[in-house]
Amino acid sequence: MKIVILGTAYPFRGGLATFNERLARQFQDDGNEVKIITFTLQYPSFLFPGKTQYTNDPAPANLPISRQLNSCNPFNWWRLGRLIRKQQPDMLICCYWMAFFAPTYGTICRLAKKNGVTKCIALVHNLFGHEKSILDKLFAPYFVKAQDAFVTLSDAVAKDINSQFSILNSQFSIPIAVSPHPIYDHYGERMSKEEACQVLGLDPKKQYLLFFGLVRAYKGLDLLIDALEKVKDTRPELQLLIAGEFYEDEDKYRQQIVNNGLQDRIIIRNEFIPDADLRKYFGAADLIVQPYKSATQSGVTQVAFHFEKPMLVTNVGGLGEIVHHGKMGYAVAPDSQDIAEAIEDYFYANRQEAFTEYVRQEKTKYSWNKMTSAFMHVLQ
Repeated sequence: MKIVILGTAYPFRGGLATFNERLARQFQDDGNEVKIITFTLQYPSFLFPGKTQYTNDPAPANLPISRQLNSCNPFNWWRLGRLIRKQQPDMLICCYWMAFFAPTYGTICRLAKKNGVTKCIALVHNLFGHEKSILDKLFAPYFVKAQDAFVTLSDAVAKDINSQFSILNSQFSIPIAVSPHPIYDHYGERMSKEEACQVLGLDPKKQYLLFFGLVRAYKGLDLLIDALEKVKDTRPELQLLIAGEFYEDEDKYRQQIVNNGLQDRIIIRNEFIPDADLRKYFGAADLIVQPYKSATQSGVTQVAFHFEKPMLVTNVGGLGEIVHHGKMGYAVAPDSQDIAEAIEDYFYANRQEAFTEYVRQEKTKYSWNKMTSAFMHVLQ
């Protein structure tokens, strides 16, 4: 089949770009002709809170990626939509994660599918943003109505799509497949705690909680800091390692740390962590913590699966669908007391070995060929 993936990819950085590139490789492995069309302009600079949108890593080998899409130029959308219509791919996959891109994708899909050949299938990470926006109500319906089918990574997002069709008074059922986030498998071998701590300049005798990824309000870092304060006396060897670029004010978190008397218990690495360094941070960690206040799913859980690390997540969105409470980790309420109790239980009851073995068994469920099979299923 001829497949076009429309979304972020090299030279842009981040989990979504990584996801699209790995998905494209799996379609190639399945015997399809695949290309990715990514952005010339992804976000206007004033809308991007980070230091840079671009990666320093080399371009992916043997993966056709062309920069043709401008998120802010309707003339570009019309030109690209007509170009894709002429090329007649069997499947146009729009990788959607926020309402800002709804007009872009919605316009291109409407133009491309006029050839009577191309089917538009949306890969939806989030239908609605983590931080509420009027754009969700204004723009999301325009995108949704342009699609022929959907693939989501969680039941929570599938419910959002079904709800949107009910609002739109749709007279037909739309194919939706739920395929959990596959495991990223290109980050290298698991690194021992001793080796990882040596490389990172950490004390291997300490116990480490890892909060990994971009720091944004909905990810609940403040809850985790408060939780650590609650267990600091009973767990004197416990440290919190925060590894990721802050997309909001770092100072407010540093003030919270001071207020809780945790200056010597928290290590902050405020920087974007390149792929090659992930094995170091996950290798040093005893427990991966995602104290999110809202979520659909998260690529961090799948990285934890790859490195066979137990997890503590909050039971929001699709996180509780993946992390089985009491078997491979914890899925608790987004509350600092509940998070603290789970942390205490994990170390007091020495659950690391049992949880790690369950993660090792469970990770086999999340393969990339299952994801590509989901696209073929809704296409048929």
